[in-house]
Amino acid sequence: MTTSKSAALANRIDLNLLTWASLDADGQRAALRRPTQDSAAAVRLGVGKIVARVRADGDAALRKFTRLLDHAVLETFEVSAAEFEAAEAALDPSLKAAIVDAAERIDAFHRESGAREYAVDTAEGVHCARIVRPIARVGLYIPAGSAPLPSTMLMLGVPARIAGCDEVVVCTPPRPDGSADPTVLFAARHCGASRVFKLGGAQAIAAMAIGTETVPACDKLFGPGNAWVTEAKRQVSTVEGGPAIDMPAGPSELLVIADGGATPAFVAADLLSQAEHGPDSQVILLCDSGPLMARVAAELAGQLARLPRADIARRALAQSRLILVPSIEAAFEVSNRYAPEHLILALRAPEAWLSRVRAAGSVFLGDYAAEALGDYCSGTNHVLPTGGAARAWSGLSVTSFQTAISVQNVTAEGLRRIGPSAVRIAEAEGLQAHASAVSIRIAALDNPR
Repeated sequence: MTTSKSAALANRIDLNLLTWASLDADGQRAALRRPTQDSAAAVRLGVGKIVARVRADGDAALRKFTRLLDHAVLETFEVSAAEFEAAEAALDPSLKAAIVDAAERIDAFHRESGAREYAVDTAEGVHCARIVRPIARVGLYIPAGSAPLPSTMLMLGVPARIAGCDEVVVCTPPRPDGSADPTVLFAARHCGASRVFKLGGAQAIAAMAIGTETVPACDKLFGPGNAWVTEAKRQVSTVEGGPAIDMPAGPSELLVIADGGATPAFVAADLLSQAEHGPDSQVILLCDSGPLMARVAAELAGQLARLPRADIARRALAQSRLILVPSIEAAFEVSNRYAPEHLILALRAPEAWLSRVRAAGSVFLGDYAAEALGDYCSGTNHVLPTGGAARAWSGLSVTSFQTAISVQNVTAEGLRRIGPSAVRIAEAEGLQAHASAVSIRIAALDNPR
């Protein structure tokens, strides 16, 4: 094969160009199908085996899986004080400044996102309140497979710090030499993480859920990851005594709604920014202009050839979609059905269309709101529901790290006012002990000893 032919093959890009109106119901479902759905059964089985082994063998299982899956040989997993110091010393000052700057913006946005305490008198003598408490011990998973993500450490660590969680446990995959990525460690220390462990994948989730000789069991687990990490979170949350989880936050996805006035280079760059996350990522363009869609396709090919992670992005693009829709109104119908993690409105008046958004993790308005800004430093959180979960789940906030507890204080007068209603409803439900718990108190008021 000649050099020119080899280059042409390397630069080839497989794009699924579709016309929505020409698809039948099955075709439309297929167009919006996530790539991870095809491997779900195998992943479910594999994760189950990993979780069971960690439950049975603890740290020994973690060493085995770390050797097999992360290609690192570790006797101990916890990051030492010396490793933190070395990581900070190794980083370029400009990178450290950028991380601190991003953390400040994330803090500024999240400060008002916590649960609100309030109190109200629902009747004379009946005082009800809602109090808020931080979750005691939280486990944060920071991916670092094909690329380390210190930004995710900030997205999880800053809200946890604002909430006031007592312990913040972090797991992040080790590099082959057994070290953790220094940018992740710097971000973890900046956020005030309690303990950091060099553990990745489903085994890290199992360790934080179950607890081992060295890794403490956590009350709630947070963080995005690949299909294995997402499935592990799901599985451990269903066992008796298992932790809560933040949300289904799996492989990255982006949907762009663009009109004919959008800039093709911008749209293509946004699509590639998410496609390069991993081969199981998915990006979708919905556009009402055939010429623009063609220009975006050309831009994708040109920009892809210049990317260091072109092979990863190319594999993601092979299972992504560029879809011609009959109108922008129709695009929103499709988008709400898909419920994307990230949604870009590359429209001439994006604010006017915002009311049409019913299901999305995070929305980016206009030509200059690159999705990558939300990934790093605009201030909003990039830990978002994926796989269509945005129809019912919200992105991460301080509230995610808190519990709200209801409180009631009832005086004798309050009992007289609301007690009869409680008795009557309890009797209607056939729960006599409930009724008696109230009526015995009313009787005591009427007949004091």
